[in-house]
Amino acid sequence: MAMTAGLARWEPGFALDRAALRSRFEDASRGLTNNVFRAAPGVRRVFISGFDPFGLDAEIRRANPSGSAALQLSGRRVTLADGSSAEIRAVVLPVRYADFDAGIVERAFTPRLAGGPGAADVITSVSQGYPGIFTLEDWAGRARSADPYPDNNRALSGGTREHPVTAPGLGPGPEFIRTTLPAAAVTAAVRGPYPVLLNTEVTEIPAGGTAPVDRADGPTPGSRAVEGGGGGYLSNEVAYRSNRLRAELAPRLPGGHLHTPVLTGLPADQQLLTGPEFERNESAITAEVRAILEHAAARQ
Repeated sequence: MAMTAGLARWEPGFALDRAALRSRFEDASRGLTNNVFRAAPGVRRVFISGFDPFGLDAEIRRANPSGSAALQLSGRRVTLADGSSAEIRAVVLPVRYADFDAGIVERAFTPRLAGGPGAADVITSVSQGYPGIFTLEDWAGRARSADPYPDNNRALSGGTREHPVTAPGLGPGPEFIRTTLPAAAVTAAVRGPYPVLLNTEVTEIPAGGTAPVDRADGPTPGSRAVEGGGGGYLSNEVAYRSNRLRAELAPRLPGGHLHTPVLTGLPADQQLLTGPEFERNESAITAEVRAILEHAAARQ
């Protein structure tokens, strides 16, 4: 953020395409460029995405454990539950509808799904979810429906629960896409401070209906998506976009979406930017993300 502000203020003595410069900086700093897997025989490749903090206008100390985990785990070599090795690579995505409209998810995930030496063996998007639990989302929905909740540019999606909309630039696909991560193995095996649950809930407009219906057991045939397990915001959309690509380019690849617990523990004194409890919780969430990946990426 400081570098972005610095670039905006920079006045060099030559012509400058400021938008192109900012775009190149964003791609590099977020991991969209120069972030390839190292060639290593027998090492599985795990690709994940996290998110920026959101709502910093209201609380400048607010963090996002999905982005923190992505930053801490990218480039790490880990031992999977089956004893094999894997390398993790990650990107950190902005909480901005305009970037999603412009295809940032597709630019991030397509090279990891198109085959060849840079391809991943497992993908999952990660975002901050619910207090006190991890959830593997069983379903991602095609719609935006989170208004009046804005993004980090204070922009709205144009979609509500009663009137969901399809995001611009979204390729063809079903209303709901189901995870192909080994959810049963992960939820049964990972033991951390936070439970890991499979979330099968969705919101849909049933075939022939006009009003949204919340369902605990997934969508019904012919329904229209309102919310996936990740809601109707960008958490759900990154899951849908990345797994729509996965279904198109690498349908046998395991892929899905993981919600982390809400990161809590900030000091009551608002002049303190961090504190021991906050940092312990952040470390615990990152460690459990790693444990989940170590089971999700193991050969089944």
